[in-house]
Amino acid sequence: MAMSAAAAKPILYSYFRSSCSWRVRIALALKGISYDLVPVNLIKDGGQQFSAEFKALNPMQQVPALKIDGITISQSLAIINYLEETCPNPRLLPQDPKKRAQVRMIADHIASGIQPLQVSMADLCLVPQVANAERFKVDMGPYPTITRINKALLELEAFKTSHPSRQPDTPAELRA
Repeated sequence: MAMSAAAAKPILYSYFRSSCSWRVRIALALKGISYDLVPVNLIKDGGQQFSAEFKALNPMQQVPALKIDGITISQSLAIINYLEETCPNPRLLPQDPKKRAQVRMIADHIASGIQPLQVSMADLCLVPQVANAERFKVDMGPYPTITRINKALLELEAFKTSHPSRQPDTPAELRA
């Protein structure tokens, strides 16, 4: 990797079992980019990704996150695309635009099946349903993925402003 002597070594925030982190570790290894690893245990202490320190680094509170070239990038495919653009050899994408689009399409399909990249219609249904479950004291413990997705969605402005506790007809005692 072409880095100036003054440039800091990249830092990968990762969890050993995270498939998303694994993708980035593979890309870094293929490209011969040496990096420092900071483990973020997704289970210990209720999930270290929820710490104030990690939230300051990555507000989405997910791994992986890569500090490189003075920026922090989250989302595995965004990280891999950055690595591809800044360190093009060996190539992870074909040179032909049609073939490159096909590879990106397959990668997006696989990645979005594991972790949503954007808000979908399903997410619009999920958040109100989880709110109802919580209102009726349903134990969400057995559903950590739903809980994690719901928490991330509730950080988005559209979900905040549309929340029942922030509506004009919300009784005063239930307002946020």
